[in-house]
Amino acid sequence: MSKFREIISSETPTLVDFYATWCGPCQTMMPILDQVKNKLGNAVRILKIDVDKNPDIAEKFKVRGVPTFVLFKKGEILWRQSGGMDGSTLERRIREGR
Repeated sequence: MSKFREIISSETPTLVDFYATWCGPCQTMMPILDQVKNKLGNAVRILKIDVDKNPDIAEKFKVRGVPTFVLFKKGEILWRQSGGMDGSTLERRIREGR
């Protein structure tokens, strides 16, 4: 988990997408996340965490449902939300966190 901690402690805002492969809304969010990343470029890092393969990290951040998005900067949580959302909402939340 130390690599994870290193990534979320960055100056660059890091959006962590806690997801599961079997989750329909998680699959729906994939192209939206790609669009947001393409739009914001290096202004954000997006990290996908499969909760089934990384239950310790999911537990540490009390992820109870997927998808759950958590925006970090310098190791601090700036915003979190569970459930799907549109790209403009996600982009706005990331911009607010910079």
